[in-house]
Amino acid sequence: MKEQSAAQGPLRGMRVVEFAGLGPAPFASMMLSDMGADVVCIARPGQGTRPPGDFVNRGRRVVELDLKSRDHIAQVLDLISAADILIEGFRPKVMERLGLGPDVALKRNPRLVYGRMTGWGQEGPLAQAAGHDINYIAITGALDSFRATNGETVSPLNLVGDYGGGALYLVVGVLAAVIEAKSSGKGQVVDAAMCDGVSSMLTMFHSLRALGRWPGGPRTNMLDGGAHFYRTYECKDGGFMSVGAIEPQFYAELRKRAGLDEECYDAHMSRDEWPKLQEKMAAVFKTKTRDEWTALLEGTEACAAPVVSLFDAPAHPHLAARETFVNAHGGIQPAPAPRFSRTPSTIQGTAAVTPVDATDILAQWSEAADAQAS
Repeated sequence: MKEQSAAQGPLRGMRVVEFAGLGPAPFASMMLSDMGADVVCIARPGQGTRPPGDFVNRGRRVVELDLKSRDHIAQVLDLISAADILIEGFRPKVMERLGLGPDVALKRNPRLVYGRMTGWGQEGPLAQAAGHDINYIAITGALDSFRATNGETVSPLNLVGDYGGGALYLVVGVLAAVIEAKSSGKGQVVDAAMCDGVSSMLTMFHSLRALGRWPGGPRTNMLDGGAHFYRTYECKDGGFMSVGAIEPQFYAELRKRAGLDEECYDAHMSRDEWPKLQEKMAAVFKTKTRDEWTALLEGTEACAAPVVSLFDAPAHPHLAARETFVNAHGGIQPAPAPRFSRTPSTIQGTAAVTPVDATDILAQWSEAADAQAS
């Protein structure tokens, strides 16, 4: 059996069974692996081998099993019996139809934390409907808040639904349930729905609305592009700068460094003046290139930074100094996050692994359990 990189994160010794899928569930499993968990991914026959550049699927072993085969289902149940966490991202009731639902799994392993990742949740009128990130965030109010100047909604990649409201809430949920299981001896189901997670992420904005501090529609509020001091501006060379000078002292520094001397800029928090001030600041930023503005503003109390492309991000001096990206296992990829001072995370290996036999993994897990017991 191929040796993995030594796990050393805070989840070292934790066992995760992941059912291969797309989007948030694999990303959640990647995070668990980076933090030291031993993740075994169950893939369909012939679909276990992935290219080395498939970074989201890094750091786990793969077992190819036919979930329509009774013998293979038995092997899956054996893996589940020895696991701490199960991660699945199928539509509701699919796992039940396969004979791998929570009732069966928890009967075999009462301490199991059964993580379920969906867009709409396990119940509700849309539970069985097809959908993607953009649909899940559409009903929460999040997508309505991302609009271009002409009013068109702008998709924030699939960061908000799949990864923010989905994967990250799934990881928090399953780890909380694992902690609880250590005292109760009982596992449970974690229903991580993106529509729930995104709604939770919007708590601050519901709070601002309740307090009367978010009165307008999209692009009329402080954090959605409505304010002249919290938005991006095009520069002389076509590049863009981000500005986030909310607090008075930061706004004063921006004015000083950018030469915003006119009295009209005193209307910092006057909503009625924001559109006019946006136009004036847009003209100011067009007088210098992005690099010139970066040299003048970045790293100061003005709260400004250049808008860098996805491909240029690894070379940004700050990210380079922090080693936010690493060149390993197939190319330049984001390093594990967050960072731990005593038990650092690590990328356990490439996604390009040769599928292994389930019996090999079970033998290894059994041997480790025996050693721990003795």
